[in-house]
Amino acid sequence: MPFQQPNLPTRSRDRFVVFAFASAELLVETDLRGRISFAEGAFRARFGRVPQSFLGQPVISLVAPADRPAFATALGLLTEQGRLKPAVIKLADDATTAFSVAGLRLSDGDAKLVLTFAPLPRELPGGPLPGGPGLASLAEEALRSGGPSGPVGFLELKGPAGRYVPGGEVNREIQQELNRQAGEGAVATELAAGRYSVLPGQAPFDLPTLTSAVAEILKDRGVEDVSVGAMAVGLEAEGLNQVQATRALRFALAAFARGGNDALEKAGFAGGLAGFLDSASERATSLRRSIAERRFRMAFQPIVSIADRTPHHYEALIRPLQADDMALSHPGEFVALAEAVGLTEELDWAVVSAVCEAAGAAGGTRVACNLSGLSLQSPKFREDMKTLLENTPGMAERLVVEITETAEIEQEDEAVRMIELLREHKIPVCLDDFGAGAAAFRYLRAFKVDYVKVDGIYVANALQSERDRGFIAAMVDLARTVGAQVVAERIETEEEAALMLELGVRYGQGYLFGKPKMELATRKAGQAWQEEK
Repeated sequence: MPFQQPNLPTRSRDRFVVFAFASAELLVETDLRGRISFAEGAFRARFGRVPQSFLGQPVISLVAPADRPAFATALGLLTEQGRLKPAVIKLADDATTAFSVAGLRLSDGDAKLVLTFAPLPRELPGGPLPGGPGLASLAEEALRSGGPSGPVGFLELKGPAGRYVPGGEVNREIQQELNRQAGEGAVATELAAGRYSVLPGQAPFDLPTLTSAVAEILKDRGVEDVSVGAMAVGLEAEGLNQVQATRALRFALAAFARGGNDALEKAGFAGGLAGFLDSASERATSLRRSIAERRFRMAFQPIVSIADRTPHHYEALIRPLQADDMALSHPGEFVALAEAVGLTEELDWAVVSAVCEAAGAAGGTRVACNLSGLSLQSPKFREDMKTLLENTPGMAERLVVEITETAEIEQEDEAVRMIELLREHKIPVCLDDFGAGAAAFRYLRAFKVDYVKVDGIYVANALQSERDRGFIAAMVDLARTVGAQVVAERIETEEEAALMLELGVRYGQGYLFGKPKMELATRKAGQAWQEEK
């Protein structure tokens, strides 16, 4: 007898079809922001809770912490493309069971996502790797949900000549052992060569135990005269709001990657996040003066058409100047400190002004300036930008706005108004850090951008990783559906450039095409560039 579909309401029938074809253990429906509105299946067996107890919770909470960045990317793809093919994740159950997730977007009335969870061997299409943006996003998520179970650990390898860089096999063994020793749900990764960070999971880890485990690996491998320095940074920060704590944490990760434990101590992190902000507050006056007096220069890196290497435009990158009362010369620290003490808008405005001046003096060369999500949603910043554009004829031929830190956009309506202002003046808009979470996919449509920039971490791994190649190809297809072009960062070799072309990426940025330079090229032939010192 042929199968007859039950006489169900449309949405219930769609759920039934998805559930039946996927042979799922868990069936979940969410809104477009990922909040669970319907749950059925073996939730009690997997999580010890009835399905109804998950209503209103983020669906990402069903997924093990290490897989959440990739799962957020998958949700973004599902939201925009309408379908997520079966892909492997690990559940946030006691055994971190390997499961597959598949889904459809329903458009009957209010748009919904229907997800099924069941075994099926296929990887997710992408998402930030644990090192770098992935670990940062996991830590920030933990802060938003009430804080992790303990402090974040930082371990640094030092030899007689300074930082010790382990070989590939030793490095992998160290990361595997750190993840094993840190316990259930913990995530350990290498932030920079020889520098590791560990985010606690369901229970705090013992930092001396982790330190001894790394030292034992080095000893077994015959590595002598290398010490393992460790530091814990507590995330408890009474009196700090979530935004302040998140920015302080970003600073800690960036400072450690650049300067190790010495940089953490210098920034005040020995006293946790609150200790950093106490130290940062003392420097806020000097930082405000540095911004007002423009104690920085801009370096300009070309973004080219990969096919013929013709420069399309240039990205302006801030380079702070050393000052006696402002001991911050690294761009990441300069920007992160501005964020932490509430000076993001002031810094953004100083950068926009400097870029407009440089572009105006360069004979029409188009330059991209970075604009944070905080400034994008600021009504005052928008009015200042409107005045600038109205008083500066021809800016449409000189400027590109590159939006960073979209995770901090809470007033989406205000951000849309800024985008509309830019488009009225024919200023192209680029969405940075594309694919670093579900929010970027929503903004791709809401903001009507001209370019999306894929982080170089995917480019660096694409030659060896089918997963990363699939992610980039999916980004290209998705961008094309909204009329945007893709820019790939950190292209360093001809092999990477050729692969990006093969995947459909039109524009590239990286040392293969040119390093940042302190003078902006003009349209006049024969003008030499000054290398960034």
